[in-house]
Amino acid sequence: MLTARDIMNRDIITVTEESTVKELARLLSIHQISGVPVLNDNGRLVGVVTESDLIFQTKKVHIPTVITILDSVFYLENPDKMGDEMKKMAGSKVKDILTSSPVTVTEETPLDEIATIMAEKNVHTLPVMNKETLVGVIGKKDIIRTLIN
Repeated sequence: MLTARDIMNRDIITVTEESTVKELARLLSIHQISGVPVLNDNGRLVGVVTESDLIFQTKKVHIPTVITILDSVFYLENPDKMGDEMKKMAGSKVKDILTSSPVTVTEETPLDEIATIMAEKNVHTLPVMNKETLVGVIGKKDIIRTLIN
């Protein structure tokens, strides 16, 4: 059975937390990839940023639904979520829009487990780790490529 080691891309394209959103968009477009790992100043993985994070910036603001009963306001949704969404929508740096605590796999993770993770967690960019070191990345196209080989 194929493992992450067999299908991962070893030429890893990354960004830093301080990279701009514009630089990220250019990088994803030039390399025709859907996401990249985000590294801190020490070269440690701190998150993943994807096309979906960029698209999120152009969506409409969702105002939390509330009801009023006897002059009391009750939120039907978490009002803090709106604040988080506004911060992400206004973000100009990768650190503002990244997904922290990314889902990762090891080099020994089997292909069927990788596919399950991607499908069930709606993750399309998986960093491949060897302990604390980023050694590769697996994207949707890497999984699809295995179907034609």
